[in-house]
Amino acid sequence: MPYLTAARQKIAVDQAWQADTAVHRASRWMLDCAIPLWARSGVDWRQGGYVEQMAFDGTARPVDFKRARVIGRQIYVFSHAALLGRPEAFECARFGYDFLTRNAWLGPDGGWARLLTPEGGIKDPTPDLYDLAFILYAFGWYRRASRDEAVHQWAIRTLDFLETHMRHPGGHGFLVEKPATGARLQNPHMHLLEAALVNLEASGDERFRSLADEIVELFATRFFDPRTSTLGEQFDERWSRLRSAEGRAIEPGHQFEWAWILARYQRLTGRDMRPFVEGLTWFAETHGVEHDDWLTLNTVRDDGVVMDAGSRVWPNTERIQAAVAMFELFGIDPRPVFASSTRVLFDHFLDQGPPGTWMDRIDAERRPVSDHVPASTLYHLMIAFAEMIRIAPEVDDAFPS
Repeated sequence: MPYLTAARQKIAVDQAWQADTAVHRASRWMLDCAIPLWARSGVDWRQGGYVEQMAFDGTARPVDFKRARVIGRQIYVFSHAALLGRPEAFECARFGYDFLTRNAWLGPDGGWARLLTPEGGIKDPTPDLYDLAFILYAFGWYRRASRDEAVHQWAIRTLDFLETHMRHPGGHGFLVEKPATGARLQNPHMHLLEAALVNLEASGDERFRSLADEIVELFATRFFDPRTSTLGEQFDERWSRLRSAEGRAIEPGHQFEWAWILARYQRLTGRDMRPFVEGLTWFAETHGVEHDDWLTLNTVRDDGVVMDAGSRVWPNTERIQAAVAMFELFGIDPRPVFASSTRVLFDHFLDQGPPGTWMDRIDAERRPVSDHVPASTLYHLMIAFAEMIRIAPEVDDAFPS
């Protein structure tokens, strides 16, 4: 398997980022810097919910909306932080959960609003699959943190709405929004699978296993092309890739993200996902990572040609998660990726302002192009860094110094 051969050679030269350095620095940044900052300045204690954006000095940057997907992501972040030993984070999770359930639910026929006003009024009632996935994801994690059975009932209400109102009339998956516009998309289905798995783990409810099985089957038969080991992004009504540049666009970050989610699906269900995980990771590592500086690129074509050589925080965190998947399913040493991607994150994104903030996006010349710190990115950093922490003892046992 050619996976990471070049990365291993590169990291062997850079002893400063070997062994535990990446895990320790990531853990300190997340638990000692980011969580305290976002608990203090990222929770809207006056109006409810969470701050959408921060300025680069770590203060709230006012906007005239609050997205349901961001509320869901931040409930997850604070719930996970509480489970990692930051008990003060639980109050932040509870605060967001109460704001969401009090303001954004439109009833069994309306589902969840996409946008709220800063005060909690309805700004856009459109049901959106991406938002619904993250609300469901939040419920799974908040139930784990709170052990409150009432949270599961909210998850079931959300699932009922999805099944009743969001199924595509042609079958095979769900509407991206209602009413549907534009191409059919894999990405919200990916996050719905992620949400199904955490709710299955939290509750054991077989309805979430059925939802997960359905989406994995959609991935295997529609989203993934075994000839090229690529994951499509945009499709027509019959789940065929669009015959356009958009239809050929591949996001390496999503390849890595699916690899990690499918590995989690395998752990929970026992179904062998290794060929998919290996193919997704191989293509993204081969064509979607700049091997001079180990940045994960935004977009390549299905034949490997680079379309967008810029980078964002999240594709680099997903590379870390795919390395976790490759370790757990194949026993491949994840430390080269942990070291190179963590260094990339700190060099280009996380060391650009007060600890706990980040530069979200850089262009192909590695110049910063963001004008604020988006709250939505913290979800990606939490998962990747928490996964590094979770498997660190197993990695140490497998590869003793």
